[in-house]
Amino acid sequence: MEQSVLKPVILSGGSGTRLWPLSRQAYPKQFLDIFGGDSLFQQTCSRVSGPGFAEPTILSNDDHRFIVREQLQQKGLKADKIVLEPVARNTAPAALIASLLYEQDGEDALLLLLPSDHIIDRTDRFQESIAKGIPAARDGNIVTFGVRPQYAHTGYGYIETGEESGDALDVRRFTEKPTKPVAEDYLARGNYFWNAGIFLFSPRVMIEAFRQHMPEMLEACRRALSKACNDLDFLRLDEAAFSECENISIDFAIMEKSANISCVPLAASWSDLGSWTAVAEHADPRDSENTANGDVMFHNSQSCYGHSMDGASLSIVGLENVIAIATKDAILVTSKEHSEDVKDVVEKWKLQNCSTTTFHRRVYRPWGWFEGLERADRFQVKCLMVKPGEKLSLQSHHHRAEHWVVVSGTAKVTVDEKEFLLTENESTYIPIGATHRLENPGQIPALLIEVQSGSYLNEDDIVRYEDIYNREAEI
Repeated sequence: MEQSVLKPVILSGGSGTRLWPLSRQAYPKQFLDIFGGDSLFQQTCSRVSGPGFAEPTILSNDDHRFIVREQLQQKGLKADKIVLEPVARNTAPAALIASLLYEQDGEDALLLLLPSDHIIDRTDRFQESIAKGIPAARDGNIVTFGVRPQYAHTGYGYIETGEESGDALDVRRFTEKPTKPVAEDYLARGNYFWNAGIFLFSPRVMIEAFRQHMPEMLEACRRALSKACNDLDFLRLDEAAFSECENISIDFAIMEKSANISCVPLAASWSDLGSWTAVAEHADPRDSENTANGDVMFHNSQSCYGHSMDGASLSIVGLENVIAIATKDAILVTSKEHSEDVKDVVEKWKLQNCSTTTFHRRVYRPWGWFEGLERADRFQVKCLMVKPGEKLSLQSHHHRAEHWVVVSGTAKVTVDEKEFLLTENESTYIPIGATHRLENPGQIPALLIEVQSGSYLNEDDIVRYEDIYNREAEI
């Protein structure tokens, strides 16, 4: 593959519902280290880096923009562009925006569109499969990559294939999530593949497909790009124009309607990790067909999966085909048969304004993170970590005072007109209404304990005066 031919476009949205409570809206599964090592997002970026690939374009949203940037930096990777979608609109508008961005790159330019939250075991086999799709994509086809089904899965879409054309197969039709009998029939026929949601195409071919099948979306996306603005390292699409796009997948919008579709079998092992049952299939084996991640003990149990994080000790006793997930602030217990129903439970918790659907106890910010330790009437205690060289916004609070104690590192503190340094075991007090800022001028992370006291302690009690991250209303 030529160095600049393949331009990866990585989709990094997600609502954090299917792997709750490990995954949350503010920190969905692609950013999690589920099995130990890199996050799924980092694995995806690494999979499409090196010879034969250009720097990727990332399509994300406003809430996750700093997580994307930080996780790229952790792997020493750079993005060509980080595009921020102002509202969630599924994969069709994302594919079109990426195509319009690279519309002028010439006939040989090919985009590789792929999700950021899948697991693929062999990068070399993955790249070999992608290379096999290049001739078909250069011939004007939209190439999809199919996974040969191992069993009659009812949670995946299926691709029916026909005649061979080189390394690719002609696509006859797409079928979304069939019933069990239908999936078993597909498995027996042998010419059906699971739809991996990975696509290879020329930008001009994709734009033409939208011109034929979704012309209104094409016009909306052109306006969203023409009115886009740069913000630090990010490109913000125009919200009014992008909101006009239909909330629809590329499969429904284009793939099911177009004739120039090819499929290349994906040689590597693949999973979209769309449920806890799927995670269990890739976890560390224990005894009696049990699998686990973290500090988990099984007793008289069979075919169970346990996942413990944040140091919680999880015991599963006398159960079969059960999944148990333990975090600091939420616990999930479900049968494997119903693990795909977790998203429905999350929606019910949302109706009760439960914060655990959105945030973990540890909440990540561009400057570091904070973690709630204790909360009661009129006070709460947090742990703060400020990364070297980073600073919080210059801010004030109407309803709370704050006490800061430095546990390790160095903190530079601004309180109204005063600036001073605090080191380990030193502390300060921030009165209600005082303009203040915390920053780390040192070379190691600064760790602090913050005690808040007052009549209102929620994060939206904040007035920002200066912020190096260009945040405004967000907390």
